[in-house]
Amino acid sequence: MDNYIFLQHYWWVIVALLAGILVFLLFVQGGNSMLFSLGKTEEEKKLMVNSTGRKWEFTFTTLVTFGGGFFASFPLFYSTSFGGAYWLWMIILFSFVMQAVSYEFQNKAGNLLGAKVYQGFLVVNGILGPVLLGGAVATFFNGSNFLVDKGNILSDTGSGVISHWANASHGLDALLDPWNVALGLAVFFLARILGILYFINNIHHKEFIDRCRKRLVSNTACFLVFFLAFAVYLLIKEGYAVDPETGIISLEKYKYLTNFLEMPLVLAIFLIGVVLVLFGIIATILKSNYTKGIWFAGLGTVLTVLGLLLVAAFNNTAYYPSNADLQSSLTLANSCSSKFTLKVMTYVSFLVPFVIAYIYYAWKSIDVKKITVEEVTSKKNTTY
Repeated sequence: MDNYIFLQHYWWVIVALLAGILVFLLFVQGGNSMLFSLGKTEEEKKLMVNSTGRKWEFTFTTLVTFGGGFFASFPLFYSTSFGGAYWLWMIILFSFVMQAVSYEFQNKAGNLLGAKVYQGFLVVNGILGPVLLGGAVATFFNGSNFLVDKGNILSDTGSGVISHWANASHGLDALLDPWNVALGLAVFFLARILGILYFINNIHHKEFIDRCRKRLVSNTACFLVFFLAFAVYLLIKEGYAVDPETGIISLEKYKYLTNFLEMPLVLAIFLIGVVLVLFGIIATILKSNYTKGIWFAGLGTVLTVLGLLLVAAFNNTAYYPSNADLQSSLTLANSCSSKFTLKVMTYVSFLVPFVIAYIYYAWKSIDVKKITVEEVTSKKNTTY
């Protein structure tokens, strides 16, 4: 394999892995979305907010890192999607800003809006964040309405803008595709499942935990409906194949099914991920004292998302199809940074294991013991 092609694939793996970690960390949003329905008393709500409040920075930082990784490795995607579909991404980012503001100010002295308003911000972020992020990821398979013309760079009369959105919706049209919404809802219910599993692992409060286990069943049923529907749809739909010699993009029947079959390692990653998610859920439902489900389901989530995104781009596939002009679709080859940039970034990526090790250390330090009502209601409590 050509070194440049290897670097393109290497960086797609990095970006896909970041996406998988981000979806796992959406347990913060999933937990917060149930703040008013799962928390029956003020003490239970305080438990939930303090539990997720100790991890929200991980999610926010990973979201920013994910965007930065895309910008550095595949800048044409960044400018096309983040620049063209800006209403969709602005709503996502604004909801995360609302989350940060809520954690910071809901219990501050002189709070004019009141704690419940800021808690409402957490619920809004808990719903919009996963649904819209899932819908955005679904466009990797269903396409978006944009046009790309690299000739504008050299044109004397052109604006110098390579890509632009083909309609005035600027990304909101993605929500009109029911399959984008289906994956968005699948991610939403998965985030709620992960949030419940996290609470079971992190909070010491028997009545609340018993309620979490009951809520786990209904959210799992909803998740399976939307996830399985999208998975079946993905396997039977047409995909966007790229001719490796000419770069011409065309529709191909069962393209994503073919990708799975021709890349058995990717298929194994995806299936192992699904099995781990189900194991974490089922073990928690069947065993009343089981609290480790978050780790199996979390690792499974990372692997499942990784497998899906590898199928979206590997094996000569356009990972960001254009519904306005098929030949404007983005591939690893036509949207990546220069060979020099990717090579330099690859050296930097070797620091990633150290970052992961730091996150693990910080996580373990924060979770030395489970959160209790006594802790969060104590006058010595200086968190949320």
